[in-house]
Amino acid sequence: MAHVNEPRAPWGKGPKRDLPFPYDRDLSGVLRHLNRRTRAFRSRLANDPVTAAYLAAGMRLLGRHLGPGSPGRAHGERPFLSFLSQRAIAAEVANNPRPFPRQGTVAMLRDRWSAQSEFVADLISFAVWRENYRPEYREQRAANTEKLVSGPDFVRAVHETAYQHTAEGAAMPSVRLGLALMTAAEGDEEIMRAVSALYEDYLGSWKELYGAVMRERGLRLRPGLTLGDLADALSATTDGMTLRAIGDPGSGVVDHERRRSLMGTVALAVIHGFLEPDEDASGLTLEQAVSARFDT
Repeated sequence: MAHVNEPRAPWGKGPKRDLPFPYDRDLSGVLRHLNRRTRAFRSRLANDPVTAAYLAAGMRLLGRHLGPGSPGRAHGERPFLSFLSQRAIAAEVANNPRPFPRQGTVAMLRDRWSAQSEFVADLISFAVWRENYRPEYREQRAANTEKLVSGPDFVRAVHETAYQHTAEGAAMPSVRLGLALMTAAEGDEEIMRAVSALYEDYLGSWKELYGAVMRERGLRLRPGLTLGDLADALSATTDGMTLRAIGDPGSGVVDHERRRSLMGTVALAVIHGFLEPDEDASGLTLEQAVSARFDT
């Protein structure tokens, strides 16, 4: 089965191809909980415009309840994703823009997903699918990669990339969903799989970038550290910064006027601590380097 985040070509049959991006893509590898026995029938249902209509309704509800400016919960109300009830999804289908189907019923929803938990699991997979990133994301990522790998001002490139990544992440419902899912993942295998798949793809792309930066700029990791350690350290820090920016926007971790973020400063500190120049490597582990500075 294809990886959940693998980009797919537009589906070329019937009205499906008239749907907006990324609903016009082949979703057979993304939607894995459809109520059909055979792979062929699941693939057909995954690429049915009516299925896309329910996904579009769910995505709007995610944006409405998890996006910037979402309404606060009533006092004492905390059920996670309770707004994604079958009735709410079916009713929201009526608000679909054309060319999505606009007639939705709970019965039709149950025909596709026999349990609401299975719809939510597929909606999560769809929401965090890389094809749902804004269309210019790849172009911006390519430009940032070039600056980081071979640009003349590495520090500025780190600050610009960190600001864009943190500021945009704080505003994206899919990123907010991913962060919220981590707090609800314990004991829920479906959510844990969705989070794991998200990070597998996400960290893989960043490790490729970090490796390219190291090769081009003549750097190496300190002994005992791996590329995975570097990616995990920066990713975990980004998650924390994004959460802080969402929950405490006045904290200053993201400065929109200067287009800077605290993430850029921390990223530079992590890079400086984890990496050494090939031609002047001390050979010390991170712990040894810190000890040599503070314990003598």
